[in-house]
Amino acid sequence: MADYSAIMALVLERRSYSEIVAMVGCSRREVSLVSKTVRARGITAAQAASLSRDELAELFPDGRKNVSAGYMQPDFAGIVASMKVNRHYTLQQAWHRYVQAPAVQGRKYGYTQFCQLFNDYAAVHEVVATLHHEPGRAMLVDWAGDTLPLIDAVTGEVSKAYLFVAVLPYSGMVFCKAFTDMKQEAWNSAHVQSFEFYGGVTPIVVPDNAATATNRHSKGDSTRVINARYQQLADHYGTAIVPAGPNRPRHKAAAESAVNVVNKRVIGYLSEELWHTLAELNTAIDERVDEINEQIKRVDGSTRAGQFTAEEAQMLQPLPVERFESVEWKQLKVGRNYHVSADYQHYSVPYKLTGRILKVRLTGVRVTVFDGESVACEHPRKHGRKGQYSTLAEHVPKQHQDIDGLWSPKWFLDRARPFGPATVAVITAILERAKIPAQAFLDCQNILTGLGKNNRQRLEATCQQILNQHGYPTYTTLKRLMASMNSDSRQATPPMPATPNTKKAPASTDAGDRGDVFVRGADYYQEGR
Repeated sequence: MADYSAIMALVLERRSYSEIVAMVGCSRREVSLVSKTVRARGITAAQAASLSRDELAELFPDGRKNVSAGYMQPDFAGIVASMKVNRHYTLQQAWHRYVQAPAVQGRKYGYTQFCQLFNDYAAVHEVVATLHHEPGRAMLVDWAGDTLPLIDAVTGEVSKAYLFVAVLPYSGMVFCKAFTDMKQEAWNSAHVQSFEFYGGVTPIVVPDNAATATNRHSKGDSTRVINARYQQLADHYGTAIVPAGPNRPRHKAAAESAVNVVNKRVIGYLSEELWHTLAELNTAIDERVDEINEQIKRVDGSTRAGQFTAEEAQMLQPLPVERFESVEWKQLKVGRNYHVSADYQHYSVPYKLTGRILKVRLTGVRVTVFDGESVACEHPRKHGRKGQYSTLAEHVPKQHQDIDGLWSPKWFLDRARPFGPATVAVITAILERAKIPAQAFLDCQNILTGLGKNNRQRLEATCQQILNQHGYPTYTTLKRLMASMNSDSRQATPPMPATPNTKKAPASTDAGDRGDVFVRGADYYQEGR
């Protein structure tokens, strides 16, 4: 419930809505309600200061009491007391006892609502602050503010790696891992990996109020609820999510301290080097984190890892038998390259399913494609650079051109010829470097249809430019060049070079009269190879 006394005092001081919301932690709707009441009743500062609790309750009745009156209220004070005495006592155990207890009055709350009510109680009664520094009681989590660059070794394109940081505030034991985004799947996966890193689970997890952790009931409402998919993870591991209070810096102190250590000891050390894959970056991060935990000594000579092993590890709840997997379902259409595309990555299916809409199950590590209720195929899930392919050999038809409705190398080369020889050479190069021709079809289609539509001359000029400079042709590179071309002179600015360790493709003996272009001749594809 909002602190209406504080809101009223600030309203009478003629503070702005934004100031009051920031100072009290309430919603704009609550400020508006108080403001209207003060004006309607002509309340003065002296009268406001003398209002009793009952008088305030009469002025601003709590509508939630009407809802909660039909439920048996949990003894959260008793639960907190049990947690302090018994370090292995979990919120799930407390809920089971609550459900099994004889009902004095009303119904019982479900587990999700029970957790939310406990979160509300914890925020008001400073429970998190009192439990932070007991061994094995809480894990604080956040994203580091700074990022590290990932540079594609082939195209030279730069993307960001976001660092997730977890810390056990008692020992200061730090966990850190890099991800390509900060979406829900990455957030949940980071928690799973952090629990496995520590070898157990804390009864409480304290996130900041990120969108992947909490949602607002409505715009302008200060109250937040746990994100449903995040709550599923918490239920699986038997932990309670208690978000840090937005205006309570001490709730965040340990997390911010860990983030600062990561900024200095991880990002500071690794930002000067080139990183091409998430895997190699995370290997380097692991080494830096090991140094933070095991080698950096405190004033008393102890280390984070030493204190964790001696005093905290045994206090953690055991990991569940099965690892949590965040599941997402999608309906995807099979393209003419007999692949489905999910999150900019491509996975093959049996070519006879081309054109069908299939149900696809995605977890953090696996992609499962269903034909009706039967599993059509499974792939390891691709992460990192967009546009990767996972193609199973049994899905590839022997002769693409003999299968009605499928794309083939010959089909794309025939479409490229009206553009000119440079476009044919680029399409040939893209087909040539693919392990399986179908993995290049989507790029070819995007180039000819997306870039070439109503721009044949410009596409041909762009292809010639990238060939002259021995560039690495991709849809993204060509699109960037076309955008930078002077439409009158048909001249393009030089493409962004790849990173220093990029390897050139070997020269082909079929380059013909195209100078130093490293591609097979178009005739190679004419007989259905």
